[in-house]
Amino acid sequence: MIEPDFSSMSKTELRAFVIAHPDNKAAFRAFVDRFTSEASPETFDIPKSNAEIEEVEILIKQKLEQLR
Repeated sequence: MIEPDFSSMSKTELRAFVIAHPDNKAAFRAFVDRFTSEASPETFDIPKSNAEIEEVEILIKQKLEQLR
């Protein structure tokens, strides 16, 4: 079987291929590489108090509202 060109696939196509071919390690690596390279490098500390947890929940809700 000839391997498809994973770099020419859209994210949706690559995800569908990985789901349809779960044993294909090359496809899985391409999938992880693609999503890792596009992920934000920003990291956040773990909330240390209930107030910080509530603040994070508010920020997440605000972000979700922006995306709608």
